[in-house]
Amino acid sequence: MALVHLGAQALKAGKTVIHYTLELADTVVAGRYDSCLTGIPLGQLTSFKELIYEELQELEGSLIVKEYPTKSASTRTLKNHLERLKVRGIEPDMVIVDYGDLLRPVSAQREKRNELESIYEEMRGLAQENECCVWTASQTNRSGLNAEVITMEAISEAFNKCFVADFIFTVSRTIEDKQNNLGRIFVAKNRNGPDGIVFPIKMDTSRVFIEVLPSGGIDQAVVTTTRDQMDILREKYSKHIKKKKSQENKE
Repeated sequence: MALVHLGAQALKAGKTVIHYTLELADTVVAGRYDSCLTGIPLGQLTSFKELIYEELQELEGSLIVKEYPTKSASTRTLKNHLERLKVRGIEPDMVIVDYGDLLRPVSAQREKRNELESIYEEMRGLAQENECCVWTASQTNRSGLNAEVITMEAISEAFNKCFVADFIFTVSRTIEDKQNNLGRIFVAKNRNGPDGIVFPIKMDTSRVFIEVLPSGGIDQAVVTTTRDQMDILREKYSKHIKKKKSQENKE
């Protein structure tokens, strides 16, 4: 959800986003982008196809979602695909790998932690070669499951992944947070700025919505209710119908 949100913001800024999915189907990922960009809940996307198509036509950015089966692709596979895109005149501004731990190592290592470290180093190399940012995700170990703030110590499998990354943020949500559509983002590492900062967030997974609030402002967070969501949806649909009728009358 967080990776899709990052990609969606880049699309709004007119950037070219290449999203590699190694776990979910490409149609599922594309649906999440539709929901994030339009505000239409995931469960209602099929009912508003025309409205979604119309809204997405106004985007200046472009998105390519490429699916590979788990552990079938390596960083070399991604590199070759990016090179083919460049031949077609498509220059990536952001590459998203969902997620790095599911890539196949280029060369087998004795221990899994060494393989993961190598994979993350290769992804950093992809970013340097293509002069773009590369985002990926990593899961936490058991200590991070219900933590209010997830630190780097909770990152699973290989801590060396943290040494490779330029920027690391964590997303934590307790059971109570999930019930109230809230959560926390912790800036765990930042080579080019401050770190150790906690930001409260609003997060509604039903429509892939994330809003970062000012540090310390979680008490002022307004939880979006189902009624609010439906009102927004009705307003969008009403405008779409009026616009469509207006076009039909002109014809």
